[in-house]
Amino acid sequence: MGLKVDAPIENLFQAVKSKDKDRLASCLSESVVFRPPTYWKDWIGRDVTATILSHVIEVLEDFKYVRVFNDHPNYALEFRAKIGDLDAEGVDLITLDDNNLVCEFTVVMRPLKTVKHLREEMQNRLKYP
Repeated sequence: MGLKVDAPIENLFQAVKSKDKDRLASCLSESVVFRPPTYWKDWIGRDVTATILSHVIEVLEDFKYVRVFNDHPNYALEFRAKIGDLDAEGVDLITLDDNNLVCEFTVVMRPLKTVKHLREEMQNRLKYP
């Protein structure tokens, strides 16, 4: 992707790029805490987080990371994407555990119109309230 990153973050980049749910899950700790931009609830656990993220990477088009801020074990991964004809930009806030697995994953995203559209898409796919 052209960005210099540590091996665990590169593995995450490649999992997202390949849209490989199993590889994505292998980047996550068993007790990962996921905070999406579309829902005010923490999702806890590898399986639920991998499922949610696998749907997100299908919904987001032209997804690419454009900048990385590294303060190991904490990272801010700036991204850009599209959902249909709507532009999106945001930041994945990642914390790695002692095994270099993602233990915290928070997504902030804008603009609001795109976030609302993402929420609708995710509600249709996952049937959460």
